[in-house]
Formats: sequence, structure tokens, C-alpha cells
Amino acid sequence: MSTTAIAVFTRDLRVHDNPVLAAAARADHVLPLFVHDEAVSAAGFAAGPRRRFLDDCLADLDARLRERGAALVRRDGDVAAEVARLAHEVDATSVHIAADASAFAARRQRRLAEALASQRCELTVHEAVHTVLPAGEVTPQGNDHFAVFTPYHRRWASAARRSIATAPRHLRLPPTVSAPDAPAPARTAAPMPGGETEARDRAHRWLDEDADHYHSRHDDLPAERGTSRLSAYLHFGCLSALELATEAGARHTEGADAFVRQLAWRDFHFQVLAARPASAQADYRPRADAWRDDPQALQAWQEGQTGIPIVDAGMRQLSSEGWMHNRARLITGSFLAKTLYLDWRAGAEHFQRHLVDGDIANNQMNWQWVAGTGTDTRPNRVLNPVRQAERYDSSGDYVRRWVPELADLDNPRDLHQPWRLGTDALGKLGYPAPIVDLEAARDRFQQHRR
Repeated sequence: MSTTAIAVFTRDLRVHDNPVLAAAARADHVLPLFVHDEAVSAAGFAAGPRRRFLDDCLADLDARLRERGAALVRRDGDVAAEVARLAHEVDATSVHIAADASAFAARRQRRLAEALASQRCELTVHEAVHTVLPAGEVTPQGNDHFAVFTPYHRRWASAARRSIATAPRHLRLPPTVSAPDAPAPARTAAPMPGGETEARDRAHRWLDEDADHYHSRHDDLPAERGTSRLSAYLHFGCLSALELATEAGARHTEGADAFVRQLAWRDFHFQVLAARPASAQADYRPRADAWRDDPQALQAWQEGQTGIPIVDAGMRQLSSEGWMHNRARLITGSFLAKTLYLDWRAGAEHFQRHLVDGDIANNQMNWQWVAGTGTDTRPNRVLNPVRQAERYDSSGDYVRRWVPELADLDNPRDLHQPWRLGTDALGKLGYPAPIVDLEAARDRFQQHRR
């Protein structure tokens, strides 16, 4: 009796080191499936640059599956309902899917298990598909997760890892399923095209040319090659975090080790959210904050019109590219939550809607960290955006690129503090005055926290 397995792709859009596909490939026939979840689309998280990136990822995945004799089947709707329907149509004996950390993913998994139970179709949920280690792999004594990164990282670095899954060479679709037509190629080349082919090329090139310098360059805002810019590929699973950590770790350089540490941070946030799903919206560590309600200030922040150049540069980069340098994320996040004293959830929602790499675990937990409601051991620190700009954009090149109104200012001090030039000069430059006094805002935040 032949067996048929369904490999449900979620955000593991690759054939290399994909335990979901590797396990499904052991069956006689495999149905690779991706469901455009109607709930995700309704929430607005599948539009613009992210949707274009996802379309690239799916087209590339389909091409790689066709090389192996199969193809990607796509459906629109509710994931549990569509998978159950197809499982019935092809008489599937098993369904494989990756575990994820969010409450949304947990509900999807429960509903999928319930839908398949009546069909006598086995559901297998695979761990450590999105991360290096499974969420609950390392835990402290007396708790279900680590709340502080440093002890987590020590355990993470020495923990045993699963074997890297081999990409299947041959796949056969169920006899009742015809390969769908291949998607038409994109008409325009995106600045950051999605897909496993592009991801692996970028990863190998970055590891060979730039990873060894990561420790000294990754905070430098103007540097194009200071960071890997692989976050979107990791989010959509075009790259395996385990494979990337293994290859980078094998270099044994200070820069590569610093990069692997960032992958550990990614796992850290994943395990926090998996243990406390409510922290996607609720304060992980409540501080009794009385957040201000100021729609105009929120809009100015969103549009990059705060009058603080380094903040505006970061927000404009986000709007333009669907990506932002990590140092800029920290600066803009601190400015919203601690300087403007606006609810971190408003910032997290804006980031999640615009970032191509928008990831619930990393986005929400990083926002909680910067707001002082998460795992930061110094929750009341306030990042001064001027000092941050002087340190990480000392030449002013980052601000000049994203705030062209100020591009002709030669003096970096004037560039980072243009209000020093006076109201008339700002008016001629076409740049707004600051919407807040930095020192007064810092005092306000600390008074609230006390």
C-alpha cells in the first residue's frame, strides 16, 4: 500500500535543511502545499514589499520542487480547512508542519490536529525548523524558559543540535494531482528579491567576504555591509538558521562568533514567546506605565517628521525599503516608547506592517526590551538619539541619505542637531522643528517609571 504525505510550508520556504519536507519525502508520494492564510491577509501583514518578497519566495520554492519532480500547490483560505480538504482528496496518511511560537500558530496547530483526527491522518509537528534550537530545549531550573539572555546563551552555545536535514533529490506528486502551471516570472527586479536561491547566494557571499568583520561594523549605520541583511530570508525560512549558525560558527573568528550570538538572540526571543504567548501584546514585565495618547506625535514618528534627524532617517528607511538597520530600530523604538512615552504596541504594530522581516517573536520581544517592559536588565535606560547619532553615524552619511533636506549640511553636529541653526534656518531647509525637548522628555519618562 502506497503512502502519501502533505508537507505544509508556512515560513520554511526552502528545500535545504527542511525537516518538514525531508520527513514528508519518506512517503511514496508528497504534496508540497502553501496556503495563503486569509487571517494573515485580513490583518494587513501580507501587503506591499512583504507580499512581493513572499511571492518571490514561493516562485523560487516551486522551481526547486519542480527540479525534483514535484511542484508547489497553492490554496487560499483557512489553513486547517484547506489542509484537511486536500488530505481527504489525496487520501493522505500523514501531514507535516513546522512548530512556531505565536499564539496564532498554536491555534492553527490545534485546529489542524482536530480537522485531521477524523480522517485518521497523522499530524507531525517538527521543532527547530525556524530556529537553531527548539523553544524548550534549554531551560533553567524551576522555570520553563530563560528570562535573561546571558545564561540562556551559555546553555544555548553548548547544547546538542539536530542534524542538518538533507534536501530530497526526487519527489513524486500523488497520482491524482497535476502539477499547477509555473508562476510567471516577476516583471521587475526587486531591490531585495526573495527566495532560497537568492538567500543562499547572499549568505555564502556575506560569510566569505564580510562575516569576519561583523563585530566591528554591525552597529555602524552608514555601512552597507556591516550587517548581513539576511533577516527577511530567515523570517520566511529561505535560509535555515541552524545551517547558517553552523557555517558561521565553523569560521572561529570574532566577527562570525558575534553573528552567531545574534542568532542566539533570535532563539532567545522565540523561547520567551513560546512560553508566554500573551507577551505578543501584554507587558512581559508590567511597569504600571500610563502611556500618553498623542496621535499627532505618533503620526510624526511614523512618517519620519519628528525633527530628530537620526529618528526620521530610520523611519524613512523603513517606509522606503521595508527594512531598517538594527541600531536604528533601537533608536527609533526608544524614542517612541521612552522619549515620546507612547505605547510600545503602537510601534510594534507599525513595524510589523512595514518590515519585510516582520517576525512576531523578534519584533514584539525587541519592542518590549526597548520599552523596558521585557527582558532588558536595565529597563529604565533611555537612548539619547543625538548621542546615538554622533556615535553610530559620526560622518552623518546615514542621515544625509534618508533626510535629504539636511544633505547640504557639512558639519555633522549641525546635521544631528539642526535646531541649533534656529527656526528661520530650519524653515529654509524645509525640515521640522523637534516635536519634543529631549531632556524634558527623559525627565518625564523617569518620573513615570519612579
